[in-house]
Amino acid sequence: MILALAGGVGGAKLANGLARILPPGELTVAVNTGDDFEHLGLHVSPDLDTVMYTLAGLNNPETGWGRAGETWQFMKALGALGGATWFNLGDLDLATHVERTRRLAAGETLSAITADFCARLGIRQRVVPMSDQPVRTMVKPRSEPPHQPSSRSWVGGRQPREGTDSEWLPFQDYFVRLRCEPRVSEFRFDGVAVARPAVGLVQTLGDAALSAIVICPSNPYVSVDPILAVPGVRAALAQRRVPLVAVSPIVGGQAIKGPALKMMRELGREPSALGVARHYAGLIDGLVIDRQDAALAAPIEALGMRALATDTIMGDPAAQARLAEAVLGFAGGLRSA
Repeated sequence: MILALAGGVGGAKLANGLARILPPGELTVAVNTGDDFEHLGLHVSPDLDTVMYTLAGLNNPETGWGRAGETWQFMKALGALGGATWFNLGDLDLATHVERTRRLAAGETLSAITADFCARLGIRQRVVPMSDQPVRTMVKPRSEPPHQPSSRSWVGGRQPREGTDSEWLPFQDYFVRLRCEPRVSEFRFDGVAVARPAVGLVQTLGDAALSAIVICPSNPYVSVDPILAVPGVRAALAQRRVPLVAVSPIVGGQAIKGPALKMMRELGREPSALGVARHYAGLIDGLVIDRQDAALAAPIEALGMRALATDTIMGDPAAQARLAEAVLGFAGGLRSA
């Protein structure tokens, strides 16, 4: 049994690689739900859906999000009526959000709904949210000096007030509406103090057959940290009896996708795989880095973890499976050491 912690496109790709090489039922993917939000009256779970669509072979490889073969008639009609179109909901994708919202309102848990969706889409591995209670990632923008007018091109047709250190942005506003343009200074996870790990995550952590835990190449700050912040998760990982390895989302000093590198710079962190290692130091047993970053293996291992340099760019499902094999082989070597 393998447990993977995932969020976003990179997490979904490695989860798909693991699903391809493991027998059915031998993988649990615990997915970040800090990105979830309510939009147009609908409950949207971006990371859950990205993982689900990828495992089902329905994902859009060009955008990295949404479904393949998508159409946009709903958004066109919404825009013609003056509705908010800054967050795209495709016609096929819309069905997921409508049905999820209906079932949540009827009292079902996010875990139960996700499990049913996965079964209907032919997914043979377990996908669970990190929690069934709502947790919302908030971004604190860094103040800009008043004598320096902003040159940002804001999405949505109007420029909001300049951020101050007392203002927080909901994650999707920062990520999609503002295109990650505000400089970040801090993150918080609203609701996490009263959240509980989803039953499926707890069961997997306690499963005697669990042989390794993998942190996928997801953004450490807004994809992985929300999972670790759910009460009991970090403590359970600290008490593990199996190897815990992470895969760096930073390759050759660049983020494969998303704002991870930008965030690291703005937070004053080393913008490299070494910076990722420092973020996870004390938690993980090993870090998988790309061959381009092989020179960082020694300073990474000086932090008290092992390092493996291999090909981590997952351009297609075959590359996803190869990386999954390398990651599990690395974890297996740590277990036997």
